[in-house]
Amino acid sequence: MGRSTANRQAPGGKPQGAAARPSAAGDKTPLALDRLIHERLRLGIVSSLAVNDRLTFNELKRLLDTTDGNLSVHARKLEEAGYVACDKSFDGRLPRTEYRLTAAGRRALDKYLAHMEAIIRAAKA
Repeated sequence: MGRSTANRQAPGGKPQGAAARPSAAGDKTPLALDRLIHERLRLGIVSSLAVNDRLTFNELKRLLDTTDGNLSVHARKLEEAGYVACDKSFDGRLPRTEYRLTAAGRRALDKYLAHMEAIIRAAKA
């Protein structure tokens, strides 16, 4: 069975497969994916908000087929990063939580999608 190159050392001591691995959002290496968006549910949240001006918590929960707790945790991470804004209000006596994509979130998604498209083009070449 062949050995993976992911654990082999390149000159300079860096593992050869390291450039293709997702990294933290603040990583400035040219091939680094934004790990904050790369996670499946967070990518779903950001993508859903990219095509809708606003979505309520319950709309996102239904669209993404997830639980309250799961959505809450991932939406909070995106909010803390400044990618998503959360507006809380009341509809009569019922609380209403709405999310919208921020300008920073739109830029991060555009960058992420461009990176993924480059990976796809490279893989097809």
